[in-house]
Amino acid sequence: MGMVSHMKTTVEISDALLAEARRTAREEGTTLRALIEEGLRSVLTDHTQRSNTFTLPDASVGGAGLQPEAEGASWEQLRGLAYGDRL
Repeated sequence: MGMVSHMKTTVEISDALLAEARRTAREEGTTLRALIEEGLRSVLTDHTQRSNTFTLPDASVGGAGLQPEAEGASWEQLRGLAYGDRL
């Protein structure tokens, strides 16, 4: 099994947040470090999932569907209606 390395760092957070984190860690029977690592992993996972998710914006317009001349038309006929003389 590989060895896990840890880096020591200093992070400034508000006194109230630190007190709440310490209280939560104590109530859950864990360490402040473990609680912070769990929270950071959760945030990083959320960011990764959000950045990998693309939602195409809804660009639809109002209307009643196809124009009568397009109903049942072939692809060639639809292309002709769309492009006219520009083909």
